[in-house]
Amino acid sequence: MSKDVKLRDFHQAKWDEPIIFELSIPGQRGILIPEVDDEIKDRVGNINEIVPRNIKRDKRPVLPEIAQPQVLRHFLRLSQETLGQEINIDIGLGTCTMKYSPKINEQFVRHHKFSELHPLQDEETTQGVLEIIYKTEALLKEISGMDAFTFQPGGGAQAVYSNASILKAYHTDRGEGKQRNEIITTVLSHPVNAAAPHTKGFKVINLIPEGDTGYPSLEQLKSVVSEKTAGMFITNPEDTGIFNPLIKEMVDIVHEAGGLCVADIADANGLFGISRAKEVGYDMCHYNLHKAFSSPHGSMGPCCGAQGVKDFLAKYLPVPIVKNDGEKYYLDYNRPDSIGKVRKFYGVIAAVLRAYCWIMAIGADGLKEVSELSILNNNYLMKRLLTEVKGISAPWSEGQFRMEQVRYSWEKLKEDTGVGTEDVERRCIDYGLQEFYQSHPPYLVPEPFTPEPNETYSKMEIDEYANIFKKISEEAYENPELVKTAPHNASISLIHQSAITDPEDLIVTWRVYKRRKGLK
Repeated sequence: MSKDVKLRDFHQAKWDEPIIFELSIPGQRGILIPEVDDEIKDRVGNINEIVPRNIKRDKRPVLPEIAQPQVLRHFLRLSQETLGQEINIDIGLGTCTMKYSPKINEQFVRHHKFSELHPLQDEETTQGVLEIIYKTEALLKEISGMDAFTFQPGGGAQAVYSNASILKAYHTDRGEGKQRNEIITTVLSHPVNAAAPHTKGFKVINLIPEGDTGYPSLEQLKSVVSEKTAGMFITNPEDTGIFNPLIKEMVDIVHEAGGLCVADIADANGLFGISRAKEVGYDMCHYNLHKAFSSPHGSMGPCCGAQGVKDFLAKYLPVPIVKNDGEKYYLDYNRPDSIGKVRKFYGVIAAVLRAYCWIMAIGADGLKEVSELSILNNNYLMKRLLTEVKGISAPWSEGQFRMEQVRYSWEKLKEDTGVGTEDVERRCIDYGLQEFYQSHPPYLVPEPFTPEPNETYSKMEIDEYANIFKKISEEAYENPELVKTAPHNASISLIHQSAITDPEDLIVTWRVYKRRKGLK
């Protein structure tokens, strides 16, 4: 397939669609609930006597009254105004690993034998799902080299927080809880690697990149390590896509000082079969099952931050842990050293089931191929962008290959044309792409742009993606106002973006909406 892939003639649907409550007409029904059979009534009894008074409503819930055809039209119209992985080439949401997730796994998750399970069921009736949890833990132990996992954290940030909690408990038990009050991280690691330890009361020290490498030096690390060091929280590779080759030496330095080392492996798509947490020397790590392990990203949920630890830290993991006594699977709550719960029940088990199915389907060789293809795709895209697109660059480690993603900069484009990354971001919508991910602050890379062309994208799709940004760059140099006033073909035109700082500006419920509009 030639890289001269034609760009699509895109124009998004635009509906002046009211919210569903405004479509409500009293007396309309989408479904008629059948009357209860007399046999069921006799067996169950009077429902008013069964339901406790304190959980009964005082009045009927205010729900929209709308017929089935109108319901379908309403939500289908909204779907036409939505871009996402199933609609467009979603390479742009870098660090989020927006890969194609096999739809067969969705059938498993939605099957009533799984979806209708209740977390308070007797363990004898949930042996199947407990077995899935137990076996998925075994798979992640092999992939990472860690000795124990929990799936309780509801996402990567909560997993990092849980790791920080375990680290604090470990030093407290050793009588060094007050002494070891400093955490080291790097400024280009995911911000939660600083934020989560900070919420546990640690002082956070940020290391910054030195020279043209993109990562800090060993001398910089040695200058901040002391008897106060509790540990190091680090993402490698960071979102620049640069793998830090000094990582093993950095881990050894922190260990020699008595600290623990925690790996943020949320972006694992370039590491499967290539680098394991155990061999690097990490004491704890986490994976995001809703990213690299092919459970759809969900925009803040439903997520699972699979948290892994070495043996000497396993006793601190959140309760419960799934165990097997040789005859059955069971939930182990008898863990006196546990940091307690970080989320209700077992966590988001739908993400665990999808991950289990995905790993079992592709196997060890498939996992390594995932990383190899992701790295290949990423470096192919990088070569096309850096050699063919005017105004873009990839700071640090010039000429070196990257892992699964790259943090580019549109700084040159901004200097030449006045068109910055936010303008390019909006203009790409006009070509049928979702707005891309820029980066999290601090913006050490000016005018950032962070795509991740993982293993599920074909060369044709990557070529189309590169061609779009080549076209936008040409537009910026020829007619910058066209880009600055984008989007032109989307359901929503250019809006003036500003941060919402006043809670009164937020409308989060139908009641608030009615109150602001003066409606009864």
